[in-house]
Amino acid sequence: MEFDAGGYRPSHFAYEFKDRVATITLNRPERKNPLTFDSYAELRDLFRALVYAPAVKAVVITGAGGNFCSGGDVHEIIGPLTEMTMPELLAFTRMTGDLVKAMRKCPQPIIAAIDGVCAGAGAIMAMASDIRFATPAAKTAFLFTRVGLAGADMGACAILPRIIGQGRAADLLFSGRSFSAEEGERWGFFNRVVAAEALAGEAAGYAAMLAHGPTFAHGMTKNQLEMEWAMPVETAIEAEAQAQAICMQTQDFSRAYHAFVAKQKPVFEGD
Repeated sequence: MEFDAGGYRPSHFAYEFKDRVATITLNRPERKNPLTFDSYAELRDLFRALVYAPAVKAVVITGAGGNFCSGGDVHEIIGPLTEMTMPELLAFTRMTGDLVKAMRKCPQPIIAAIDGVCAGAGAIMAMASDIRFATPAAKTAFLFTRVGLAGADMGACAILPRIIGQGRAADLLFSGRSFSAEEGERWGFFNRVVAAEALAGEAAGYAAMLAHGPTFAHGMTKNQLEMEWAMPVETAIEAEAQAQAICMQTQDFSRAYHAFVAKQKPVFEGD
């Protein structure tokens, strides 16, 4: 069943759908936008549903009030976790990991727009996004070790080294320290650092560029980026040969060719 992107109304964060782009805003600014059991689950369910939302071509995720996300709410998540049984704890950690799986599996590119605090599960959501923009005030920390937990949380030990390298990831996951926007951009964690007043516009503009591009092909690119982590190079080359052949059958490929011949800019429709 197709997901109603325009009619969706979440309970635990803000959501807007406009001009092919879905914007998710974590909106508990008085607490720096922490997550709760319910918001984790609702975010997971939304990203799962986006598989069935052909009207949505790109996603922006951001936070309200000058911060991205401070991670799991200390009182609403961390406190209760100390009282849970092992089966209950495992159900929780699997549920949070399912959020990352859903983000990686949804076909739309995800742009994270990050200002201020980006910690714990907030850093994980930024990591799980496809593109990351930050302001100079962004402070990002995979701080699990600072609360007595492993840095191995929600796929961090698999995904983070692929973005910034094994040694840098080990530093962040062992120490739990925060890193600046400048350091994050230098390491390749952030794609771009922009002024705070420009962040929303930059993220929206990038999302619009993707949303009005060859979106079927973008979905194929995201799928291949995910699948090829576990492939030998020869297998990956064959997978890309098949993926590209599929894209060559799309109308967007024909549109691009005819526009080039006519010396015009192609108008992509995502089919």
